Amino acid sequence: MRRLGIGLLYAVIGYIAVAVASHFPTGLLSPNVDDRAVEAAMTSAFVWGPLGAVTAFIVGLARSGRA
Repeated sequence: MRRLGIGLLYAVIGYIAVAVASHFPTGLLSPNVDDRAVEAAMTSAFVWGPLGAVTAFIVGLARSGRA
């Protein structure tokens, strides 16, 4: 149960960190000229953020493994 809690904590922190960190590069590299800011926000929140959360969850489970 403790491992799951640590994994979930890593996932939440990973989601926030990756979503915030990916917002600027996504907006900068977007070819969309009409609503670039909306595309950057949605891509960060719904693509990069969840990918970061899954990755961080796996890392959290691995780091809290049994000794």
